[in-house]
Amino acid sequence: MKDPSMQSTDEPERMVKAHAKRLAGLAEELGERGLDAEAVLRDLHAFEVQVPSWGLGVGGTRFGRFPQPGMPNDLDDKLDDIAVLDKLCGGAASAVSLHIPWDEPRDPKALVEGLRARGLRIGSVNSNTFQDQPGQEFSYRFGSLAHVDRAVRDRAVAHNRHVIEVGQALGARSLTVWVADGSNYPGQIHSRRAFERYVESCRRIHEALPPGWTMALEHKPFEPATHHAVNMDWGTSHLAATRVGERCRCLVDFGHHPTLYPIDVIVAMLVADGRLAGFHFNDRRWADDDCTAGSVAPYQLFLVFCELTMAARDPSVKGFGPEHMIDQSEAIKDPLEALIQTVDALQLACAQSLLVDYDALFEAQESNDVMRAERTLQGAFRTDVRPLVAEARRRRGGALDPVEAFRRSRYREAMAKKRPQQTGKAGTI
Repeated sequence: MKDPSMQSTDEPERMVKAHAKRLAGLAEELGERGLDAEAVLRDLHAFEVQVPSWGLGVGGTRFGRFPQPGMPNDLDDKLDDIAVLDKLCGGAASAVSLHIPWDEPRDPKALVEGLRARGLRIGSVNSNTFQDQPGQEFSYRFGSLAHVDRAVRDRAVAHNRHVIEVGQALGARSLTVWVADGSNYPGQIHSRRAFERYVESCRRIHEALPPGWTMALEHKPFEPATHHAVNMDWGTSHLAATRVGERCRCLVDFGHHPTLYPIDVIVAMLVADGRLAGFHFNDRRWADDDCTAGSVAPYQLFLVFCELTMAARDPSVKGFGPEHMIDQSEAIKDPLEALIQTVDALQLACAQSLLVDYDALFEAQESNDVMRAERTLQGAFRTDVRPLVAEARRRRGGALDPVEAFRRSRYREAMAKKRPQQTGKAGTI
């Protein structure tokens, strides 16, 4: 394993003292509200999120890409970065989500050992049928799992089954499937037949799932297809999942919805039918910008976590265990700093959701007291829970302020000296 060149998260004494003062004040405030800060911390410790291997490098657009010094050049580099992220965040980000073939392991056994040596483990595995790979004898230009040509569909199904085999060797237990299939122009495809082909292909993938595995269908309204995507929204995804099989679920990506769409309600509906697979956390202004979570709509993020907290505490909800995954592509910020920022934002939203007086909320809802219901939620959302989140990290060996700790470590500067500088190329991501 490469030396990650970051051995300590020691904090300046003034920061530790200031934190202790803020934490004591918040604990007193919560106590006056009938809340136990220690109980909230215990629940917060349970929160974990998977880190995407593809999120460690600089992203881009069709217009260009602007590399930064010290970016990872291979999977080992990425795992070193994730190990640093996990340490700073107090063990909340120890699972790695891999994209195949981008991160195809040459030696799965060695990769498992490398993960373990860094204190990491495998999370979900993700297939890729939205790009043509070098030397590929066929093309996904007009689709993959929904392609009109049976031979192309067969190749796409075979790729997903291969990803399952790779994941099984690594210890994964879930497969995420996103396809770019759709249309750029009205009338380009027969929408119903394309959907039926998509479902039929997914069934064939579902049949290959090992015991204990699930597969997640990821919906998206458009992009790269400009008119519509075959799996275009949560309703289409739910319809497909129910037709595919019992272990097929729906993945909710925060960037894959029309503007101002109530993602929290979507989550509630999927929980109600036992079809919530998990999340790809990010944020966006327009369409799948893949910005850091909570950077645009933090209240929406909080509302989703409220739904998760309610479901976790509801004895009538059986088998509840959605996967938490990040999916972001940073073009401007340092990608590792951006991931640290997203983990922090998720922990903040989780902590806020744990402060809601749900008994008061339910009572207000049942009595049609709109004002009280809203104020109950907003009271928790407007509570500054940063001391709680910082304390949760500190108790698990993490940093009070992980971004500042990362900068103090000068890890990026050290990696810039060790790693070859990448070059930018227009049109790459």
